Amino acid sequence: MSMNDPLAAAMSKIGNAEKLGRQTCAVASSNIIKNVLALMNEKMYLGEFAGTYEPKGGILTVNLLGRINKCGAIKPRFSIKKGDYEKFEKRYLPAADFGFLVVSTSSGLLTHVEAKKKNLGGRLIAYFY
Repeated sequence: MSMNDPLAAAMSKIGNAEKLGRQTCAVASSNIIKNVLALMNEKMYLGEFAGTYEPKGGILTVNLLGRINKCGAIKPRFSIKKGDYEKFEKRYLPAADFGFLVVSTSSGLLTHVEAKKKNLGGRLIAYFY
């Protein structure tokens, strides 16, 4: 099985499992996926997640809390300047102060709220609410 975008596959798997009311979900493991899941966990959208390591990429088992309405990867990975967040918030999030955009910045992966506070731009990676 070849995957062109493991993050998009992981996000849609999590979203589908959440819709079906499942307690757990298994997704492919990579550093970027782990970092996005850590942000989602920090914002209380996901439970804990743990991984198994195999030579050809591991598998993460994610505990679902039933709090995700929608999540996904953003393609193409738009560049974003520190003043342009509002445009993408309108595009990807349903309402003001509801949900998060994940931004890859020079300080690592941050939510758009943290990136705004730190006055950083970057590239849009994913969204969840």
